[in-house]
Amino acid sequence: MFTGIIEEKGILLTKKRVSERAVTLSIKAEHILSDMRIGDSIAINGVCLTVTRFSDTSFDVDVMPETIKATSLNATQLGDSVNLERAMAANGRFGGHFVSGHVDSTAEIVHKVYQENAIYFRIKIPESYKSLLLKKGSITVDGISLTIFEVQDCTITISIIPHTAEQTTLGAKVVGDLVNIECDMLAKQVQHLLQVSVNDSNNNLNKNFLHENGFL
Repeated sequence: MFTGIIEEKGILLTKKRVSERAVTLSIKAEHILSDMRIGDSIAINGVCLTVTRFSDTSFDVDVMPETIKATSLNATQLGDSVNLERAMAANGRFGGHFVSGHVDSTAEIVHKVYQENAIYFRIKIPESYKSLLLKKGSITVDGISLTIFEVQDCTITISIIPHTAEQTTLGAKVVGDLVNIECDMLAKQVQHLLQVSVNDSNNNLNKNFLHENGFL
């Protein structure tokens, strides 16, 4: 479990292909290595991966075929910066929102504009996730916890402050770049429960029930 608050930017040092659709990545890092152990979960650009080896300056993770297929990690090049976050500590402040590190899809940046101290991005999301996009709701973009300011069909608008632009990789992204998207976990759970209930003729929990009882 993560919060979407990036701790530092790492650098991709090596990318070793171990099969046709699987790779091992070696990431240069500093801060997050301080209490690292083999088996720890680390979010890299929002993708939850497991530490298999580490040293004083870097760590390794294995990336499975399904992860290669569903995320933008396969497109990363040597020397690229990546967003890093350790799994959430139970005794720490919760600054973002619940993030699982299970990326739903990649999405394309279609517009970028600077407005005063903010950078606004419009991002085109696959249509299958349209129902999970809520104005003022949460979304994770390359591991960063952000707020949706506008929804137009399958396109969302988010903005970042200078601190986020400097401390994460998003500030350097340009139109046409792909980013990893994880929709709000609570929204996905509610959608799933509603779908199951609607398809279950013996279950009274449906949209009409929720509306009649003031939940919708």
